[in-house]
Amino acid sequence: MSNTQTAADPELIVFSDDEEAKDRQFVNALARGLEVLRCFRPGEVYLSNADMAKRTGIPKPTISRLTYTLTKLGYLNYSDSLGKYQLGAGVLALGYRMLSNLDVRKMARALMEELAEHAQASVSLGTRDRLSMVYVETCRSSANVTLRLDVGSRIPLMTTAMGKALLCILPQAERDYLMDHARLHETQRWPRIKAGIEQGFKDYQDRGFCISAGEWQNDVHAVGVPMLGADGEQVMAFNCGGPAFLLSREKLEGDLGPRLVALVKTVEKNLGRG
Repeated sequence: MSNTQTAADPELIVFSDDEEAKDRQFVNALARGLEVLRCFRPGEVYLSNADMAKRTGIPKPTISRLTYTLTKLGYLNYSDSLGKYQLGAGVLALGYRMLSNLDVRKMARALMEELAEHAQASVSLGTRDRLSMVYVETCRSSANVTLRLDVGSRIPLMTTAMGKALLCILPQAERDYLMDHARLHETQRWPRIKAGIEQGFKDYQDRGFCISAGEWQNDVHAVGVPMLGADGEQVMAFNCGGPAFLLSREKLEGDLGPRLVALVKTVEKNLGRG
């Protein structure tokens, strides 16, 4: 998957000049500043003002003011030699505080490690960010061949087992909104993606888990199960996935799917929701 983003990228918002006029509670300047921070993708260290202007659709003079302010606040660092910016410690501090407040990570860790070793695969916990799932915890087995995705990694919402599982327990209005948004950005692939999502809904109703067998990447198979957080509102999902040649559909359906369902039930019980 390419890290190149454009203003049409569904993960970024393109702002119009009259955004504030449409919603008096919406602080356009703040939103634009946050979109600047979202421009950075895994593997990208430095971006220029021109890069960020292209990705967000925000005029370059405005980008320059935003990056100057974010640098003053410690959310960006500026390289004089490169004339580019990188994320600062302020962003890391915010992310760490968010993760440290997720009790579910601590409660699930041992169970995730046990399942990962049994499956000789990876087990992860994620939450939704727009049209992606973001890993907030992950455990890998001792196997030499496994998925190398770490905390902070992003995977698609619509074609992964974790993403489809999360869609299954979203309110209907929110689910419809996300699917409509995804359809606009996946016009050619949408019929196939939609069919996979609908199969995921059926699998969840029948078995309590969703499967992605080559829908995201041809050589990756996974199973996913959704979960509500301790407050009963935050929606998250677990997955167990790895190379397709190690995780057959039969293994996902007959072994790993039921085990992941049991893991989620145990975590929910420990959170006081069981």
